[in-house]
Amino acid sequence: MKAVLLTALGVGGATLLGAVLGFIFKKISHRAGDIILSFAAGVMLAAAVLGLVIPSVEYGGGGAKGLLIAVVGIFLGALTVNAFDKLVPHLHKLTGIDPENGEKGGKADKVLLFVLAIAIHNLPEGIAAGVGFGTGNVADGILIAVGIALQNIPEGIAIIAPMLSAGIKPRRTFLIAAATGAVEVVGTLFGYLAVTLSQAILPWGLAFAGGTMLYIISDEMIPETHAHGSERGATYALIAGFCLMLVMDVLLG
Repeated sequence: MKAVLLTALGVGGATLLGAVLGFIFKKISHRAGDIILSFAAGVMLAAAVLGLVIPSVEYGGGGAKGLLIAVVGIFLGALTVNAFDKLVPHLHKLTGIDPENGEKGGKADKVLLFVLAIAIHNLPEGIAAGVGFGTGNVADGILIAVGIALQNIPEGIAIIAPMLSAGIKPRRTFLIAAATGAVEVVGTLFGYLAVTLSQAILPWGLAFAGGTMLYIISDEMIPETHAHGSERGATYALIAGFCLMLVMDVLLG
């Protein structure tokens, strides 16, 4: 449980770290942002496959039964995040706000909705981190948590500029950013407790969490990193992130 608590704080703290960096580097180039986010996407992709989907098949009994649980669970996870998107669209889809530059002379209510969207989308990511520890395999849990934490850093950076541009005071901006990270802490603890209370839902929980991560990678991260002319660099950054986690999985395993 101690490892889970530390992981929860680490995952949520990554958003806070990103927010601090956002204050320091109020504007980074699209290319640099795309490379960082794409690397994080590769890390998350490896974490989803190696730490969630494959264990889901194994804990589901293997064979046709394990595969069925994994496939159904993945789609349930993806559909859940898709439903979140319908209710509260993510990032610039929400209001037309550019996550990097904000809205000049902006409207704080729109920017706060933008931040709320991020907070809501952080919940399934936190759950995924918690579920990863439900197997009792600390290496898998760490693998998933590292992937999510690396993704949270550029996201934490991205939410600072819009709020400052909208005239929100720096102190309040920092507190709001911290709140988005706190959502992931709650999600991590919820995911862990859910699968440890009932081992029967463990394979379903693993697949569900994997589906949420795969959806976020494909629907949000990859399109964002390929929208500013840095496609080649972003592609290699994703591959590098994936390979790094593959090496870590073998070494930790």
